[in-house]
Amino acid sequence: MPSLVLASSSPFRKALLEKLKHPFECTDPAIDETPFAGETPRALVERLATEKAQAAANTFSSHLIIASDQVAELEGQIIGKPGCHDRAREQLERCSGKTVTFLTGLVLLNSQSGHLQTGAEPFQVHFRSLNNAQIERYLRADTPYQCAGSFKSEGLGISLFERLEGADPNTLIGLPLIRLIRFLENEGITTP
Repeated sequence: MPSLVLASSSPFRKALLEKLKHPFECTDPAIDETPFAGETPRALVERLATEKAQAAANTFSSHLIIASDQVAELEGQIIGKPGCHDRAREQLERCSGKTVTFLTGLVLLNSQSGHLQTGAEPFQVHFRSLNNAQIERYLRADTPYQCAGSFKSEGLGISLFERLEGADPNTLIGLPLIRLIRFLENEGITTP
């Protein structure tokens, strides 16, 4: 049975994968995540997840490599990681009272056989109407500057939402485990 590798430096994805109780290694694929001109959110997350897995395959040549990428979309525009307080505040102001769709690309690459499984899982977040004070308090408490959409749903970010819609709540954090379990089963790895 090939060993598992998570092509991600995200502590959130690592914590999610640990739920499956399979040993794995982590590696940082360090790819350029710049979108191509006119690239759809689905095409972007599937391409980036694939590139992450392929980058990891250069080091891990006989492994099952798991890679994921996520974007948020609001009113047809991609919302990335804010990187700083001011951009996070702007993002949350735009999201207030609206629905944001998160799309998480998932890839499982068998680097020995070349077999590649890909998919993209949507998840919708319905934001409450937020005032400036709520946004500022949240940002100071959770500092979600490296999170698409400017929140951490596994933290205090849950207080920003009216409701969530999706097939797998893990998708919102960045790793759709239900689909990953199916991908692993296709490679002969079962989860109890």
